[in-house]
Amino acid sequence: MESYTDSTLELVPVSQTNVHNTSTDAPFIQANTIGCSLEEIKQEHIIPVFVKDNEPLISHDEFIDATLDIATDVYHGEMILKPSIRVSHPIKGRVPDAKDKPANQLEDWEKTLYYERMAFIIELPSIRDSVGGNVLNLTIGGVKAYNLDNLYSRTQSEQHFKIFVGFKNRVCTNLCVWTDGLMDDVKVKSLTQLKSVVRSLLESYRHEKHLEHLKVFTHHSITEEQFAHLVGRCRMYQHLPGEMKANIPPILFGDTQMTSVVKDYYRDNSFCRDASGDINLWKLYNLFTGANKSTYIDSFVSRSVNAFELVDQVRNGLEHRNDCWYLN
Repeated sequence: MESYTDSTLELVPVSQTNVHNTSTDAPFIQANTIGCSLEEIKQEHIIPVFVKDNEPLISHDEFIDATLDIATDVYHGEMILKPSIRVSHPIKGRVPDAKDKPANQLEDWEKTLYYERMAFIIELPSIRDSVGGNVLNLTIGGVKAYNLDNLYSRTQSEQHFKIFVGFKNRVCTNLCVWTDGLMDDVKVKSLTQLKSVVRSLLESYRHEKHLEHLKVFTHHSITEEQFAHLVGRCRMYQHLPGEMKANIPPILFGDTQMTSVVKDYYRDNSFCRDASGDINLWKLYNLFTGANKSTYIDSFVSRSVNAFELVDQVRNGLEHRNDCWYLN
């Protein structure tokens, strides 16, 4: 298969690329989520409304469709796969005529459903590169959590979204997102405003710069002793007095995620330590992004960026011999 490259990026002609049904066959987030198709959301899920006047909020499928349309325009000519969607926190209801029925006697048509939280990714496999022997595909995504909106407010009040663009590791479906590819607290009053924000992010994102930073991680390693110190400091951070935390870059990973990082340091097939106990920062980064899959949808992207920031602090401390609290 023919392809052409610049200094960092491999672009595969769309017509010659193998097409898959969705952006990933394996979950990019697990926690308490389930997979869901865009067709199911459109056909079977009701749309939440502002309680006072019954005006609809921006629906999950509108968000996904808008992002897909803009991605198609911004990345014109690239191969764009169907969205992979994960949902959680179902909100169940029933039609008025069935209000007095026992739950076990409800017919399917008498039930209503929507999911409070939703995350999706859209993969562009024709834009890819390799880091540490792992193929990364450009990936666009978003998060919607209705629990962040005030449904009791007047119509046209602000609605909250998270939008990101980065890379997905094909080995493990881990997402690589950094600050320049994230809008973590988007507040809009209309779908038109939301589209404008999505376009702004995609047009300003520079994948070459992101890839360059990720590749630097492969050039640095920490020892088993340094890894143990890092894990200990990460666990300590959560319990520090407020005045001490103020001077330390935060870590958003809790004990559950840190346990997963430690376990995979020894056992992960792709990213475990080497025979001497050393681990390079690219593998360390993937231990954190892998552990992040156990995060709830509404915190998922923030922790993804935090994983990059933490490992980059370690990289900076090693490269410039600067103080890094997590290694000291």
